[in-house]
Amino acid sequence: MPQSKRTRRGPERRNRPRAEARLSMRVEETTEGHGTQIVTESQNISSSGVYCTSSHYLAPFSKVALTIVLPRSGPRATNELVKCEGIVVRCQPAARRRERHYDLACMFSDLDDRRRALLEEFVAWRNVQALRAATGNAEDRRRATARSGVRRTTTRATPRGRTKAARGRSKTAARRLAN
Repeated sequence: MPQSKRTRRGPERRNRPRAEARLSMRVEETTEGHGTQIVTESQNISSSGVYCTSSHYLAPFSKVALTIVLPRSGPRATNELVKCEGIVVRCQPAARRRERHYDLACMFSDLDDRRRALLEEFVAWRNVQALRAATGNAEDRRRATARSGVRRTTTRATPRGRTKAARGRSKTAARRLAN
């Protein structure tokens, strides 16, 4: 059976690392004086572009002004406003929402070296955090299991999604309620 276009994986086309990040941002359409202003939240970001949701459709290749609130770490942790121009790469209806929203991808078109370095630093920091959280949680579970002396066993879920033990517990609870 042939795969659909959305699920087919090919070689990675991105040339910059990307990080999952929920950053407050504003998108303003600057083409042809429309003046559409959207306040939204990013889904992921790199030093070459940003992906977010939009309440309005923006035509591909239209110019936008982007303002992104970038959190800073360190002793003087303050937020940095990254302002730049961008170009809409893609704007597609979001399939996962009942409301009318669009998945919006923009590439940065005039990011200076200082702002690009800030974004690269943020992406690297966020990816290290995510890696530590992923490996840290697994390590914590292994250590807790080793300390308790309990062997981990696997359970097989039934077709309804519950394990046999959980199904037995719910039957016992139902009997108690009936009495």
